[in-house]
Amino acid sequence: MPSEQPEFIPTRQSLLSRLKDWDDQESWREFFDRYWRLIYSVARKAGLTEMEAQEAVQETLITVSKKISEFKYDAKVGSFKGWLLHITRWRINDQLRKRQREQAVLHTRGTPATNRTATIERVPDQGAAVLDHVWNDEWEKNLVDLAIQRVKQEVKPRQYQIFDLYVVKKWPVAKVISTLRVNVGQVYLAKHRVGSLIKKEIKNLQRELI
Repeated sequence: MPSEQPEFIPTRQSLLSRLKDWDDQESWREFFDRYWRLIYSVARKAGLTEMEAQEAVQETLITVSKKISEFKYDAKVGSFKGWLLHITRWRINDQLRKRQREQAVLHTRGTPATNRTATIERVPDQGAAVLDHVWNDEWEKNLVDLAIQRVKQEVKPRQYQIFDLYVVKKWPVAKVISTLRVNVGQVYLAKHRVGSLIKKEIKNLQRELI
């Protein structure tokens, strides 16, 4: 009998190459859906307020749209991941400088500055290594989340539910079996099939940025 699950998820044309076409609204929508949470999360962890982080996301994406035609992938020079981090850092620092200017104005008017979220980059480049670490962690998390969402659409809901409970939520196999009324073979098969598809999709996502 043919396998119920796809053997692979086809790799699409590089997302970066598609973004260089300004009229490709679908690809730009895909880019936004893929990266806005990453940029927002890093901005928040860098100390921005919710509103500041939202502005940093918008300004980062605007900058990417203006400069994407200049980006050329070269592993020896730098990756898209590093390029996007560089732009994100600029926009985060823009928000911090804007905050400092506003606080300076309030101070000169004799108005106490509002308490803000603790910031790892109050001075330019201070905490750069920390931000790099945060970016790497959030990048990997975002990549895995995206891969899971794609695979979730490719497999049967029941099989993904088994995988989610056993692998993601780390339920004991006995609890998965009794709760979902499946056998141990189905649990291990779901772990193998869904896990393999997620790994393949992560590789596909990585290739789309080359």
